[in-house]
Amino acid sequence: MSDGKELHVAAIVVTAAVVERGGRFLVTRRQPGVHLEGYWEFPGGKCGGEESLADCLRRELREELAVDVQVGDEILATTHTYADRRVELHFFRGDLLGEPAPQMGQELRWVTREELAVLQLPPADVELIRMLTAQTGSGTRKL
Repeated sequence: MSDGKELHVAAIVVTAAVVERGGRFLVTRRQPGVHLEGYWEFPGGKCGGEESLADCLRRELREELAVDVQVGDEILATTHTYADRRVELHFFRGDLLGEPAPQMGQELRWVTREELAVLQLPPADVELIRMLTAQTGSGTRKL
């Protein structure tokens, strides 16, 4: 049902890497002055022009974390509407080819599934977090 206030703009296409090592996930913190500042997120960013989703993710991780990534399967694609923008978000499994080193002063952490459930992550990530945190217990499998 529409309230007449829907945002009628093209979605911003964003990719994000879900990198898991030793039962922990790589997250970075959004910097002051940007949309959703202070929120934790899976590393990635906006796609430009005609770039493929995988190329976008590789470029973003090189720019932000000075690391190459082997892009795996897409885990989830979702669209979320914020007050000022619509985001089409694609989450991919990622294997880093090296150690991440923040290039923009952002915080970086490796967190457990349990920590994912309590960190302040963007609303667009809710479905992914639900998927990841549902995999706790004896049936835990690597994503």
